Amino acid sequence: MMESAVPPCNTCGEPVGLGENGEVFVACHECNFPVCRDCFHYEINEGGKCCLRCGSPYVHASENSVAKVEEVPHKRSTMATHLSDNQGNAGHGRNLSNISAAETESTIGESGNPIWKNRLESWKEEKNKKKKNKKAASKGGKEAAEIPTEQQMEEKQSAEAGEPLSRTIPIPPNMLTPYRVVIIMRLIVLGLFFHYRVTNPVDSAFGLWLTSIICEIWFAVSWVLDQFPKWSPVNRETYIDRLSLRFEREGESNDFAAVDFFVSTVDPLKEPPLITANTVLSILAVDYPVEKVSCYVSDDGSAMLTFESLAETAEFARKWVPFCKKFSIEPRAPEFYFSQKIDYLKDKVQPSFVKERRAMKRDYEEYKVRINALVAKAQKTPDEGWTMQDGTSWPGNNPRDHPGMIQVFLGHSGAHDIEGNELPRLVYVSREKRPGYQHHKKAGAMNALVRVSAVLTNAPFILNVDCDHYVNNSKAVREAMCFMMDPQVGRDVCYVQFPQRFDGIDRSDRYANRNIVFFDVNMKGLDGIQGPMYVGTGCVFNRQALYGYGPLSLPSLPKASSSCSWCCCCCCCRSKKASKDQSEIYRDSKREDLDAAIFNLREIDNYDEYERSLLISQTSFEKTFGLSTVFIESTMMENGGVPESVNPSTLIKEAIHVISCGYEEKTEWGKEIGWIYGSVTEDILTGFKMHCRGWRSIYCMPLRPAFKGSAPINLSDRLHQVLRWALGSVEIFLSRHCPLWYGFGAGRLKWLQRLAYINTIVYPFTSLPLIAYCSLPAICLLTGKFIIPTLSNIASVWFLGLFISIILTSVLELRWSGVGIEDWWRNEQFWVIGGVSAHLFAVFQGFLKMIAGVDTNFTVTAKASEDSDFGELYMIKWTTLLIPPTTLLVVNLVGVVAGFSDALNGGYEAWGPLFGKVFFAIWVILHLYPFLKGLMGRQNRTPTIVVLWSVLLASVFSLLWVKIDPFLSNTDSSSGSQGCISIDC
Repeated sequence: MMESAVPPCNTCGEPVGLGENGEVFVACHECNFPVCRDCFHYEINEGGKCCLRCGSPYVHASENSVAKVEEVPHKRSTMATHLSDNQGNAGHGRNLSNISAAETESTIGESGNPIWKNRLESWKEEKNKKKKNKKAASKGGKEAAEIPTEQQMEEKQSAEAGEPLSRTIPIPPNMLTPYRVVIIMRLIVLGLFFHYRVTNPVDSAFGLWLTSIICEIWFAVSWVLDQFPKWSPVNRETYIDRLSLRFEREGESNDFAAVDFFVSTVDPLKEPPLITANTVLSILAVDYPVEKVSCYVSDDGSAMLTFESLAETAEFARKWVPFCKKFSIEPRAPEFYFSQKIDYLKDKVQPSFVKERRAMKRDYEEYKVRINALVAKAQKTPDEGWTMQDGTSWPGNNPRDHPGMIQVFLGHSGAHDIEGNELPRLVYVSREKRPGYQHHKKAGAMNALVRVSAVLTNAPFILNVDCDHYVNNSKAVREAMCFMMDPQVGRDVCYVQFPQRFDGIDRSDRYANRNIVFFDVNMKGLDGIQGPMYVGTGCVFNRQALYGYGPLSLPSLPKASSSCSWCCCCCCCRSKKASKDQSEIYRDSKREDLDAAIFNLREIDNYDEYERSLLISQTSFEKTFGLSTVFIESTMMENGGVPESVNPSTLIKEAIHVISCGYEEKTEWGKEIGWIYGSVTEDILTGFKMHCRGWRSIYCMPLRPAFKGSAPINLSDRLHQVLRWALGSVEIFLSRHCPLWYGFGAGRLKWLQRLAYINTIVYPFTSLPLIAYCSLPAICLLTGKFIIPTLSNIASVWFLGLFISIILTSVLELRWSGVGIEDWWRNEQFWVIGGVSAHLFAVFQGFLKMIAGVDTNFTVTAKASEDSDFGELYMIKWTTLLIPPTTLLVVNLVGVVAGFSDALNGGYEAWGPLFGKVFFAIWVILHLYPFLKGLMGRQNRTPTIVVLWSVLLASVFSLLWVKIDPFLSNTDSSSGSQGCISIDC
């Protein structure tokens, strides 16, 4: 069993082991480069006497050591060592190709298949290549002492290149410790508060009191689920310069890992082609080696408008990409670059910049005119359907019944910019759609892109963005590679998530579109546990994690003895029974391991011959990945790339095959591999499955936001967006992937991480107690009753302590996270607005879908606003989501008026009880105030007649209430006047 405290060897992947003194074996005492004893002796035998990382001579490299090495038996090569042996190349391991010849012939029934032979031969070549590299490194080590003085700087750079590419920065203790103390204090105060509330019922309003108790308990549980995953937040820092020194040295081949970009779009009328084009242009101009970048655009609406606009974009990219790289402009989306209200001459030193910028802006405006002409043309579909330039009918005229379409606009062969340099690959993809097939919306489109990209380019890493999220930081990919390509960090990282940032939001962020609290508080907290959630965009994936593999850092399972030794014959029946129990325990642990990951290749040596043959046979792969030999072979490519055995002329045909509508039938796509189906929020479900397999994720927050997008600025669109998120959470809650019961077998999901996922799926149900609690103040004001009895001194202390602890928790949270008080308050307001509207509808729609099978259609949120600034902010689009919050507003306003009328009618003594009731009613009104402003339209154009009529109606209602006083009956008043005889009445 691998010990968690012993690091793995960077060469073979096995534990480093212990030295003669009982401590962890150290080969190099300068940099502590993790190398096991066997690999160290191998280096000595081959003549290497210097550390491969820092170049320092080994202190153990003596003649005695060499003599001892010859007596060390050669270690048997295992599957785990083969897999880990190549891990250090590009931070990308986990494949099934590295199988020795003996193992291949004895375990694979399909050994005659050319795929397996090619993979075996390629592995042998890699092994021989590595031996040559080691010999060259050893030879270089012998000559280390003869390096001239002029090369001292180069040695220093090499040493820097061997340093870590990132570091974790914990929150300072002076910020985090008080925060944790206040959380514990708040838990204690909550317990005392509930003890008082439960033991002091209000008999005169027992129903209201019981309702309030149930709501408050639910709120407390929700707070626990939301608060404790933020127990240990962290920050991270990356070192891009070290990344370049290690993988991008001058005069040497570029060793950066390739990245496939995924851009998804559906409806070009709601997702304007110009927005999508800017996203594509920002990707093509990213600061990363050109030959390592490929951009795939998924058109799930099969619109000819998207196809033609992408063709225009490819042509404009020939001018735009060299301009961006020549002058290092930011951002590299032309629409947002030219619209910046800053000094564009800042930090520019080339005199030709102004002239070329002016020419580029003119070219972009002409490009926009061409795109706008395409959009105007697409407004009215011809009766006979769209026709392409060559006169043939557009295959996607029927978006629900069309073949798969792939068009490579740019690529590495023949596609050059105006300066003659190569351009990244740009591929248009529209998967096949046929009636009667389930297409799984965005998740299905993303899985189709995974397969297409594997066939055409097969980059080891995938970066997906929405069509409206452009690359705002051209070095964003390098930021992610600081984690993914670090052999120490990237071994068990399934994805690197960037925060979402948005353009075009009003300064006050009326509807909390930025989600600052979630991205800057909650996600930082999760980064200190097992990693942030996947939020659907701005995320760099390890392709192997999408294929369902487990991480390399999984602990080893114990070996299962297949036969007993000769001494076991003398064992008693009791020992046989114990052996049987141990075997059962082993099988159970192995079964849990296989449930957590499709193929846990690191444990393949623990399986018997039959299990191994089933695991690595081509048949098992076809049942998992589908009937495509090219795609199956691509899953075994260690560092990506197209298999050499594949004919390039057949790649497009194979790519069309893997996006056919029936390809995923009877496979594991959407169940265990790729984007997971079963919820409209497939992002949460996909990340959850990866964390359950033992992977961890990383949250990367560069100083310059990596990606920026557009958010729905309109109130109705914002509520519909929140409705979709909440509906997805309810669907996960009602599915087999519910975090309340899924993933306990393997035990790889940490408890605080599980609490965070539980909070993610149960938060829509908070709408039920929330709408009840927001109605209580109005009911109390209208009936004259209250949910809290007369407070004693000790009860006042508990109430005061609760309010102080709530305030302190929020203040300390804002302190360590850097979030502003206005952003926090907007988040609190929209939590109530969304809770009493979108979340409530999501709960009912989710249960309706489960019970009656009624599916709700996914409505694409509009991505563009009006030409005027925030023109769409003040538009009122009536929807049923507006009814509950409007009702709560009216009822609470009426309740406040009624309460003050009662106080005026009741005299001086009635003002005391009124304070508590009005306080809760005003609390509700303040939280719903942005909603009220949204209903009123433009805040500076509120009609005067509306204000006058509101004041008049409120005054009339108050006077009538004082006169009628409906909650005091005539019998009660008459009996009271007759019974009041004594002077003490």
